[in-house]
Amino acid sequence: MPALNPLSTASVAVNAARTLTRELEQRILTPAVEAVAGDGRKQRWEHHKQARRTELTTGTLNAIRALGPNAGMDEIAAHIGVSKTVLYRYFTDKNDLAAAVTVTYMESTLLPLLTDVLTDDLADYDLVRTVIGVYVDTVSADPNVYVFTTGRSSGSNSAAYTERIFTGAVRSTIEQRLDARGAQTDGAKTWAAAIVGAIIRAVDAWLVTREQPTKQLVDELTMLVWSALVGIVTRNGDPEAFAADPLPMPPMRDDAL
Repeated sequence: MPALNPLSTASVAVNAARTLTRELEQRILTPAVEAVAGDGRKQRWEHHKQARRTELTTGTLNAIRALGPNAGMDEIAAHIGVSKTVLYRYFTDKNDLAAAVTVTYMESTLLPLLTDVLTDDLADYDLVRTVIGVYVDTVSADPNVYVFTTGRSSGSNSAAYTERIFTGAVRSTIEQRLDARGAQTDGAKTWAAAIVGAIIRAVDAWLVTREQPTKQLVDELTMLVWSALVGIVTRNGDPEAFAADPLPMPPMRDDAL
């Protein structure tokens, strides 16, 4: 079996997230750019429009941090110092604005933080805990933006953009790790969705009460994710093999009876 470099796995995850972020950005921008291809005057206007969108997106980030994730377009526009009409000139609706904010937030905050903490010294378990820790710490420090970009704010019917990006990154990582071991990768999509979904739901609930310190939340989530990954790898990614021979539950201690 080839040696597995935890850092290379981390790089796969970050690069996958970065690629998916770029794809989201292209879905937002490309149709407008292609519509004016070949017309120099319209192209210059389109470049101006995209620059203005960037300014308004950054302003929206600051507005959401100050006003909360449920701020309406009127409130966001007022905080930026423009009219709501201006926002609708550059964004079709709140979902379009949320998508643009997600791209900016991922590129400017979350992905750089992940890149900074990944080192060659990380063992597999430490890698899992570090990535979860960065996610929880970032959400804890910037909860308004998190709620806004995951489509959970009132008045937003957007898909959970951040969730989609992270699920794709985790799926890519699981596939890479299992493939390196010669294991089955068919279940990677399901496992990635389950892992990311569990983390996001747990963090959602934690944000409401903050009953435990962030370190405890990170430890609890790491226990869940690591146990799942060990079970998957132990049975080579084969659900039938797992069903035929599930990992045994340790017996209860005598003093617990």
